Amino acid sequence: MGNVKRFKGKSRIAFPEDYCVVDIETTGLSPEECEIIEIAAVRYRSGKKAAVFSTLIKPHSRITPFITELTGITNDMVEDAPDISEAIMDFCLFAGSDMLMGYNVNFDINFLYDNLLRCHGILLTNDFVDVLRFSRKVLPFLPNRRQTTVAAHYGIETEGAHRAAKDCEICNACYLRLKEEFKAQSGEK
Repeated sequence: MGNVKRFKGKSRIAFPEDYCVVDIETTGLSPEECEIIEIAAVRYRSGKKAAVFSTLIKPHSRITPFITELTGITNDMVEDAPDISEAIMDFCLFAGSDMLMGYNVNFDINFLYDNLLRCHGILLTNDFVDVLRFSRKVLPFLPNRRQTTVAAHYGIETEGAHRAAKDCEICNACYLRLKEEFKAQSGEK
């Protein structure tokens, strides 16, 4: 799928009140060669947490020590986890037609899109909001725009980062602070 055009939803610059924050953990950076080992999604309605989806996924290949060190996800933890086909459909049903949100969310969207298409022939067409774009606009003075750096700037707890459900929580907390600051900088109420 490397050079195939994805017919995914549109990237939006918006501050939705109803959305679904998504995050995945993978065995590497390439959707063509690497596997998803965890998916989490947190649904928000009127800015309040309404539901949580989280699952580990059993990959076809073993998880490397580097990925285990980064994520804390071990081969033993995924031994009895569902395969990608089941997990990606469960995610799709959970997300429905919600606006998706994430931090550097194109990474997550591309993996989810490719796996949903490969496993079920379904296109992931949800529009999405990338919180990273807000951090670039609102916080140009930070040394980098990693989610943990933005979270630290706002005093948001990051213990447990690099597990999908925790990263969803951190992303949403960053989103709310960035939204507040963006509106203040632009004179919006």
